[in-house]
Amino acid sequence: MQKEFSRSQRMGSLILRTLNEVIHRDVDDPALQDITLSDIELSQDLSIAKIYFSSLKYERDMEIPYSGLKRASSFLRKKLGSAIKVRHVPELRFFHDQSTAKSMEISELIKNSNKSK
Repeated sequence: MQKEFSRSQRMGSLILRTLNEVIHRDVDDPALQDITLSDIELSQDLSIAKIYFSSLKYERDMEIPYSGLKRASSFLRKKLGSAIKVRHVPELRFFHDQSTAKSMEISELIKNSNKSK
């Protein structure tokens, strides 16, 4: 049986995929070179997109890629509008995705506990 996806899930997937492509292909900001957009949450009316990002290069100081994303947000929104052909392109809001750092921390704890046995 085929799964059904809501319009916001389809739109979110498309936005995330498109933004990742644009960032890696069209943006020359060094702060955004090693960045990955990992998740998206769209408001019900599709007017606001909360986009979660991670970067192993800037693991200690996430302000660098965050400020790069803020600087590039109008460019990204313009590119997104031409790529996905919707009437209203959502406002882009960026947040640090801490799941990568948490998983690395958990892996380190497991590794250390195995050494002590």
